[in-house]
Amino acid sequence: MNERNIVKAEFHCHSSYSPDSINRLERLLQTAHDNGVQRLCITDHNTIQGALKAQAMDQELVVVSEEVQTTSGEIIAYFVEEEIPQGLSPKETIALMRAQGAFICLPHPCDAFRANWKTGELESILPLVDAVEVFNARCFKTEFNEKAAQLAEQWKLPFTVGSDAHTYPEVGLATLTLPDFHSAAELKISLK
Repeated sequence: MNERNIVKAEFHCHSSYSPDSINRLERLLQTAHDNGVQRLCITDHNTIQGALKAQAMDQELVVVSEEVQTTSGEIIAYFVEEEIPQGLSPKETIALMRAQGAFICLPHPCDAFRANWKTGELESILPLVDAVEVFNARCFKTEFNEKAAQLAEQWKLPFTVGSDAHTYPEVGLATLTLPDFHSAAELKISLK
């Protein structure tokens, strides 16, 4: 990996393959380019179909990812090749993600409106994940992101940020600038 090649990455973005997003693939990719995004992680809810089609359209830009609903909260897998089914326990979900060699992140883990983690559950899975999303542009209360940042710091985990874009104006609202990456292993190094 060339340390000098720095990219702007959007780690949490949805396409129209998520039932709550209007972002059609062609315009989504163009919007990302227009906003200077060089790595777009398409993290549709419980599917990778849109991300696969988008990657076929722009292989250099798109990272195939999936935001999976577990029996509690959601978990994002980056660099997946096969869809992870929804509705499994967090540990079962993580095991399937790990079997694919995915990079695993907890999105908006402290958002009281979207996270349904049972008492002690987050603590039991934090050692099994690679990163915590410490800023999500769709968190309505600042304290949700602040708590997520404290969680990442406490567990000494790298962090990501994301716009959680479901509409075109949101694409690229929250990005990280970091050394380029093309695999889960490279992403682990880049986030350090």
